Amino acid sequence: MSTARTRLALALSATTIAALALAGCASSDPITGGDGASEAPGGSSTIVIGSQAYYSNEIIAEIYAQALEGAGFEVKRNFSIGQRDAYMPSIEDGSIDLFPEYTGNLLQFFDPEATATTADDVYAALQEALPEGLAVLDQSPATDQDSYNVTADFAAENDLVSIGDLAGIDGLTLGGAPELEKRPYGPTGLKDIYGVDVKFKGTGDTTVDELVAGNIQVANVYSADPLIKTKDLVTLEDPEGLFLASNVVPVVSADIADEIADVINAVSAALTPEGLVALNVQSTVDQMSSDDIAAAWLAENGLD
Repeated sequence: MSTARTRLALALSATTIAALALAGCASSDPITGGDGASEAPGGSSTIVIGSQAYYSNEIIAEIYAQALEGAGFEVKRNFSIGQRDAYMPSIEDGSIDLFPEYTGNLLQFFDPEATATTADDVYAALQEALPEGLAVLDQSPATDQDSYNVTADFAAENDLVSIGDLAGIDGLTLGGAPELEKRPYGPTGLKDIYGVDVKFKGTGDTTVDELVAGNIQVANVYSADPLIKTKDLVTLEDPEGLFLASNVVPVVSADIADEIADVINAVSAALTPEGLVALNVQSTVDQMSSDDIAAAWLAENGLD
């Protein structure tokens, strides 16, 4: 081979190697490290969705994931991470893009001195308290928070809708964890805010059983507890904000909030308090997987 031809071959080989190297860099996924960037409809990379190590939270995260996939987004799941101290650093540094949260608890995490209690006030305060780079999309009507519950029969007999309707009923006993007696939303809060007089009985894990048996008339139960549905309980409304509102809310990286807002806000709007309880029943009683629960819920609500 002539010297000129040798030089030409070497030049072509160098050019080919450089081109392949550039192609490899261009196709690398900065999030997953895979061989090809996952592009959402708006041009963003794969959306990483996280969840707590809590079946109810994981169901909501799976609903988010399937809704986004149905809209053409690429999604990566990072579920069952743990509690807030474990996953919040990953949300703040952008390793996780979307996470189902709860307004009141998240507000207290970022602003322990916050005084807001009602749903709208808590949501507004949360938006102010979020660190730079994070945003929240629309809050859902669905909640997972302290609530006061009565049996369906007791509600019907006394025409009960809200906590204030208990005022004037004699002989009420409130049951819950022993520490409830000293909490601001316990007997003192009931009296001060709603004019409701109660005796207190520490019932702990047997609270719902004591309510159904008639040993107490009002029970402190988390609002998304499956027992509310399976034991036919009625959750009393709290218009005066006795409890710190903790509505389900998507916390999201601010730079993708606008891209996914339409999809996730539609999910939030459709998720009701009763609906969240029903989803939890499907998990704990019917033993359905989060994947199947989410798919059925999206189809039922016309969001698949």
